[in-house]
Amino acid sequence: MEPPTLADVLDAQRLLAAHLPPTPTWNYPALDATAGATVFVKHENAQPTGAFKVRGGITLLSRLDPVVRRRGVVGYSTGNHAQSLAYAAQLFGVPCTIVMPEHPNPAKADAVRRLGAELVEHGATFDDAAPHARALADERGMRLVSAANEPDIIAGVATAYAELFAQQPHLDAVVVPVGSGSGAAAACLVAAALAPGCEVIAMQAADSPAAHDSWRDGELRQRPNRTAVEGLATGSGFALPQRVMRERLADFVLVDDDQIAAAQWCLMCDAHTLAEGAGAAALAAVLADPDRFAGRRVAVVCTGGNASEAEIRRSAGLGDAAAGRATVTDVAAARSRADVVGARP
Repeated sequence: MEPPTLADVLDAQRLLAAHLPPTPTWNYPALDATAGATVFVKHENAQPTGAFKVRGGITLLSRLDPVVRRRGVVGYSTGNHAQSLAYAAQLFGVPCTIVMPEHPNPAKADAVRRLGAELVEHGATFDDAAPHARALADERGMRLVSAANEPDIIAGVATAYAELFAQQPHLDAVVVPVGSGSGAAAACLVAAALAPGCEVIAMQAADSPAAHDSWRDGELRQRPNRTAVEGLATGSGFALPQRVMRERLADFVLVDDDQIAAAQWCLMCDAHTLAEGAGAAALAAVLADPDRFAGRRVAVVCTGGNASEAEIRRSAGLGDAAAGRATVTDVAAARSRADVVGARP
């Protein structure tokens, strides 16, 4: 399986132009002051599904052989990849089944159903859902769609970074959250061609470090998958994005769940932006290492805005932690107080 080329990305951009307008990239003075850097937020939370993955879903389904389309597709996801496939399937009239871990984010599960896809809940985690999806695809003769080992998905996602570098061509760094790794691989491909002087830095939740450890060790790893951040909750590396990231990624860092929740609140306060955990994760990496990013022009991709009520309550309970000023003890105490008083933003 070969990675997509820049020509593939440009072709995906042509395909998507009929379905998705470019998303904005904005700068917020209050966020700059908090981060100590010039921060540009790429608003993929503005997509019709609330997340960047819709670019990949539409690209892949638009290119499927008509015979395969008629049989339908099966995907497995914690939410945003699911919505991407369901949205694209509705667009092209393709039967779609989605396998999600049990007790999924209610907003994401409801969105999948509203888009007309069949939703099957199986297993406790993303990694439990995957083999069940494979079995269903084999049983029904449907096309299994991987979360990341799909060149067309990476090419579609890469259009976000083609837009970003056109909107802000003089970036020093772009920070990309990693679950499966399609976004980071996409950023690497586009930066190499359009912005070779820009560092691409990946980040992942410390409680689910499989992609990070796979990149560091140079081979696919499985790791415990314990993060509460749905979009980053994968327990194994994916071969295709890892291949691209190993060639071009500048660095890969880990950030804990509390720092990510704090960054959600920071985006809410300083950038008037509702982000789910994965959507705030890139900013969390910037706030966690102020010396590295001080005075630089940095882009963070708000990959999704599909936050559950529980997420919003948790981030609201962190208070000053949004600016990175609280200790772990402070964070725990703030969270406890928020649970007691039912705090809302």
